[in-house]
Amino acid sequence: MNVYVREMRAHRKSLIIWCIGMIALIGSGMGKYAGFSSSGQSMNELMEGLPKSMQAILGIGSLDMETASGYYGVLFLYIVLLATIHAALTGATIISKEERDKTAEFLFVKPLPRKKIIGLKLAAALTQIGILALITWIFSLVIVGHYSDVPIAYDIGVTVAGMIILQVLFLLIGTAVAAYSKKPAKSAAVASGVLFLTFILSFAIDLNESLEALKYLTPFKYFEAENLMYGGGLESAYLGISFALIVILSIATFLFFEKRDLKI
Repeated sequence: MNVYVREMRAHRKSLIIWCIGMIALIGSGMGKYAGFSSSGQSMNELMEGLPKSMQAILGIGSLDMETASGYYGVLFLYIVLLATIHAALTGATIISKEERDKTAEFLFVKPLPRKKIIGLKLAAALTQIGILALITWIFSLVIVGHYSDVPIAYDIGVTVAGMIILQVLFLLIGTAVAAYSKKPAKSAAVASGVLFLTFILSFAIDLNESLEALKYLTPFKYFEAENLMYGGGLESAYLGISFALIVILSIATFLFFEKRDLKI
């Protein structure tokens, strides 16, 4: 069986669940926006009265909470978190599951070099995160557009573009960890740990301006909705760092897996 097809079939149920979860997140989040809007209260004033720590957790920044796109910008922080968790777990498990499930001997005795097998697995993983990103983009356009009186295509498009870069980055963090790890069963936990550490660091930077220099250590600061929507889109410096990391992690995945002894 083709490795790509095999991986797509193996992950189809979980991918459907993740897609449903994403749709539910966007739908429920924007449903709350409708509730706030109909209440007659000023959401901007309400949020300004919150402690700075709470504003950081909610990812408010200078977003206009009274517009559908501004409210979506706040929700986007959690959309990105969901998408990157899926990417990191997909990257880690798609590499490590052969050893975890004791199927490595079956797969790697095939007349295919390791590099080709890893390449096909990566292609399947990229397809899966691409499908989740497509679902996110489509339902964001439909649901946010339903509540907005102004065009929102650019705001949705630029935020989802940033999300895709983060998905690829955390996918490759997952694959690199799994390719290097001597304990395949723990690779998903390690990749998730890296993700949550960088996520928490982004909050710490928002709470303490003296930590601003650390923003380059957390990808979650690279593509924030506030900067993407109001700051001119994707910044070249962050794009350069992201693509450099993607190349390094891709090479690391192939090199680490090529040299390791598989447990069968």
